[in-house]
Amino acid sequence: METDPRKESKLPSSEPLPTPPPLAPPPPASSKLRKIVMVASIAAGIQFGWALQLSLLTPYVQLLGIPHTWAAFIWLCGPISGMLVQPIVGYHSDRCTSRFGRRRPFIAAGSFAVAVAVFLIGYAADLGQLSGDPVAKSPKPRAIAVFVVGFWILDVANNMLQGPCRALLADLSGANQKKTRIANALYSFFMAVGNVLGFAAGSYTHLYKIFPFTKTKACDVYCANLKSCFFISIVLLLTLTVLALIYVREKPWSPERGNTAAGDEEEEDEGASESSPMPFFSEIFASLKNLQKPMWILLLVTCLNWVAWFPFLLFDTDWMGREVYGGDSNGNPDQVRLYDRGVRAGALGLMLNSVVLGFTSLGVEVLARAVGGVKRLWGIVNFILSFCLFMTILITKMAESHRRFATVGGSATVPLPPPGDVKAGALALFAVMGVPQAITYSIPFALASIFCNTAGAG
Repeated sequence: METDPRKESKLPSSEPLPTPPPLAPPPPASSKLRKIVMVASIAAGIQFGWALQLSLLTPYVQLLGIPHTWAAFIWLCGPISGMLVQPIVGYHSDRCTSRFGRRRPFIAAGSFAVAVAVFLIGYAADLGQLSGDPVAKSPKPRAIAVFVVGFWILDVANNMLQGPCRALLADLSGANQKKTRIANALYSFFMAVGNVLGFAAGSYTHLYKIFPFTKTKACDVYCANLKSCFFISIVLLLTLTVLALIYVREKPWSPERGNTAAGDEEEEDEGASESSPMPFFSEIFASLKNLQKPMWILLLVTCLNWVAWFPFLLFDTDWMGREVYGGDSNGNPDQVRLYDRGVRAGALGLMLNSVVLGFTSLGVEVLARAVGGVKRLWGIVNFILSFCLFMTILITKMAESHRRFATVGGSATVPLPPPGDVKAGALALFAVMGVPQAITYSIPFALASIFCNTAGAG
């Protein structure tokens, strides 16, 4: 015999049953870790090219005839393109209704643009000669023009590629804060892998023999090595991108359905419908106005953090060649040779830096628990960064005070490399810098994702 639920609840039969409260939409589910690993591995291809830029391109632009003081203005395109391109790409990526998903089309287009840009940079000297540049004279204006165009395309493409990659990692992590931190730590780890490969390739002086066609009248051994490294960079990036985009699928997104996370296991977020999106700049300013205090602090500290990082990242190998080794890229043959040795030593230091970065990236969770949280860990490593940057001044002064010269032929003086303790100190500095670098590459991005999800911004 069936029981009337209204009798059991002791409600009169004439009254309707109370309506249960609406259930909150479930948080977006996270995808399997192997999908996160596949997307994070793209960072190895991106960072391989960045490692070549950071270790070899400042000396390369001087070989093309660009004055040392002007090299800094060329490097400005990175921050400028990042400031403009990443928000614009992020805005349109969030609203992309392609059947291939929101992030994958931008990742594919960015990878292709990086390949084109790297080709232009590598062949700048050859294209300049074909356009009328003299082989034996410097500067080479046409080669410089090709290089600058390729370099700007490269920085725009890299910013176009990295933003959607990190956004896809956030999509795959869903509302799982631990998986969000792991995803960004894996991205940082693969950046370290790309750095190690890139710096190892950059420090190997006979790589051009694998690609003998790279050495031409306009492109000497140094240039041919750089060109060979870029060929490897293109193959690595395109291979990793294709594998990741084939393996990781995204559901098509539409404003009516709202945000759908990537992957087959994801749930729809019913509260993110955007049937009438605001114009880009209006939404940016509205978002800034509504940011909560933790996000403002995060943005400010990140800004100051990168003000400290950029001088080291852009001129580290040049610092080794000029200040530590005492060479000069525009000096006599002995000074140029010593400068080149310093640049190679800097590339070795960056490879040590990347090894430390990789191991630290894998241990971010352990380090955070040991010091009492990710925020405290980030604060500690910023003090380590400040100390290391101060040590560059001390090492420069030590190198100057221990500068040695050899007399050749009774009159000519030839500069000698620095003593072993100065060189060891410089290489140790590069290695220690890998610890704060690993945290800088992971924790701020993870905190941004967590703060956004906590505030309901997705």
